Amino acid sequence: MRLCLFVVLTVTPWPVWSHLQDYRAQEEDPQPITTCPVDGCPPSPPPPPKMFSKLLRAIIMGPPGSGKGTISGRIVHDFGMKHLSSGDLLRIQIMNSTAAGLEAKKFIDQGALVPDDVMVQLILNELREITNHSWLLDGFPRTVPQAEALSDKLDIDVVMNLDVPFETIKQRLTARWVHPGSGRVYNLDWNPPQIPGKDDVTGEDLIQRDDDKPETVTARLRNYENQTKPLLQFYSAAGKLVSFHGTESNIIYPKVKDFLATKIPQVADQSQSVKQ
Repeated sequence: MRLCLFVVLTVTPWPVWSHLQDYRAQEEDPQPITTCPVDGCPPSPPPPPKMFSKLLRAIIMGPPGSGKGTISGRIVHDFGMKHLSSGDLLRIQIMNSTAAGLEAKKFIDQGALVPDDVMVQLILNELREITNHSWLLDGFPRTVPQAEALSDKLDIDVVMNLDVPFETIKQRLTARWVHPGSGRVYNLDWNPPQIPGKDDVTGEDLIQRDDDKPETVTARLRNYENQTKPLLQFYSAAGKLVSFHGTESNIIYPKVKDFLATKIPQVADQSQSVKQ
């Protein structure tokens, strides 16, 4: 009698066998489980600061009384930009007796407007000296030919326009009264004198400067609109214009700050990157 033994082999497919091996390996060498104390895990480290590849070349525009000076000051404080007033640059160039400054002085002494080509060269002389800072140009350009000449020499990144309703500006400016002897300024809306029309300290009469009279303010705003509208259209067509709407600086500036934070680091971020 013959005894036949059969050995039956069960073949496990290779992918399944591979998973089984991985499972056994985990059993033999389990991965550590992260646990936190009762009061919770420590906060995750902050993300690294944003990396910005270039400096920002910006222009700020806004009608008189729009809060442009206030907002420019906050931009300088929060982002470390160089604020460049065209009037200040003109005075510096004249004081330093540069060729463009001396040429501009000739027209100023005659009571004439400084030609566009002279003003552009004068502004460029200063801007070319700023190589390691983002800057904010204020008060220039004022006309489309000036903007075209400036764009031919420099690549402007953005033009920020403060869009404040003219009625708001008119109310703000015409509510301003001054004590001529001391220069103390009162505003009938938010800083009125204790006695209407009288200085709080001396009791003397307050006056309204010619620039603050309703008819003067209206004429200034109308002139600004007529002069600036083509300029805004020029920068809008070039894809450079960003407008910020609001009735006061505390409403407009948060929008400006959020926008600039996408372009350049804030002062706190800059100091952190230096420490790192």
